[in-house]
Parts: sequence; structure tokens; C-alpha cells
Amino acid sequence: MSVGLGLALIIGYALGSIPVALIVAELHGVDIYQLGDGNPGAWNTFEVLGLRRAWPVFVGDGLKGLLAGLIGLLLGGESLAYVAVAAAMLGHCLPMFADFKGGKAVTTFAGGAFALSLPAAFVALIACGLTWFVLREFKWAARVGIFGFPCFQLFFDPAGQVLATAALMSIIGLRYLVARRRGRYAPARSAPVGSR
Repeated sequence: MSVGLGLALIIGYALGSIPVALIVAELHGVDIYQLGDGNPGAWNTFEVLGLRRAWPVFVGDGLKGLLAGLIGLLLGGESLAYVAVAAAMLGHCLPMFADFKGGKAVTTFAGGAFALSLPAAFVALIACGLTWFVLREFKWAARVGIFGFPCFQLFFDPAGQVLATAALMSIIGLRYLVARRRGRYAPARSAPVGSR
């Protein structure tokens, strides 16, 4: 295993393992595992605490993917960028700093997208904004941005890179399926905490 590959894996996983949602939730005196759908990620933190308190989680989780991807690019180009983003996503799903109890890595993937294909990420961001403007529904806007990203990549990147993106997205799908099978991410168990 090359030094670059090893560093991409280690640094990406370490970044992904930073439990931003847990830190923010604890600062506000709540256990994110026991509220909402129990998922320690940006969306559940938003559902529980509101955007005014949860925005650092969106930023922090996104930065984990972005920084991992940029470090991968510096270490060895696009291939190691994908490795580092994948490692960050796995770190978010199975964080060593939080007893390996993590989220689904959607926001970490979104941040990494800006390192993997900046033009496609910007188009996805615009599509997300336009969807929100029309529907006024943040969840649908986010879905358009996330799931639209590989489609937009087709206009900028080779097919192999788009397939690599699909492999990254499969981590999200697999994490969601495993969580559902274990009975996590059930309907919300409590009302949002504090004002939004």
C-alpha cells in the first residue's frame, strides 16, 4: 500500500470520525441518540434543535468531506480524493471517537462533492436552491442537490468518475438499509428542543 493511499485512508477516516452532531447537541444539553430519529447527523440535529442551532453540524459535516477530498487531491489526484472522501464517509458512519455509532454521511458526501467535481457541485447547489425557491421545502431541495450531483457530473467528468461517485453514494444507501434493519431511524419520538 502506497504512503499516499494510506494517508488518504487514515486522514479521511479520522476527519469523518469527528462527531460534530454529538458535540453540538451536547452543547445544547441534549442526547441526539435519544431524540428525533436517533441519527447523529445534520438532518436529525436540525429536526431536533432547529436551523439556528444546527447549522454548525451542516457546516462541520460538510467540511469533513471537503477537507478529506482536498487532502486526497494533494496526495495523489482524483483517485485518492475519492478514497479520502469514502474514508471520511465511513468515519462518519462508524466514528472511532463516538463508539462507532454514526450517521448516514449524506452531508459529508455533499462536502466531498466540491473536491471531487467543483463544476458539478456548483450546478447541484444551484439546482438545490432553485428547488427550495419553488417548493419551499428544504428536504426536497437537498435531495435534488445530492441525487442530482452524479447526473450533473455527466456533463463535466468521464464516466469512470461518475461511477466512482455512484459507489460513494452506495455507502449512504447501505448505511440507511442497515440502520432500518436494526430498527433505528424510527419516527420522531419528541418535539424539537428550543426555538428554531
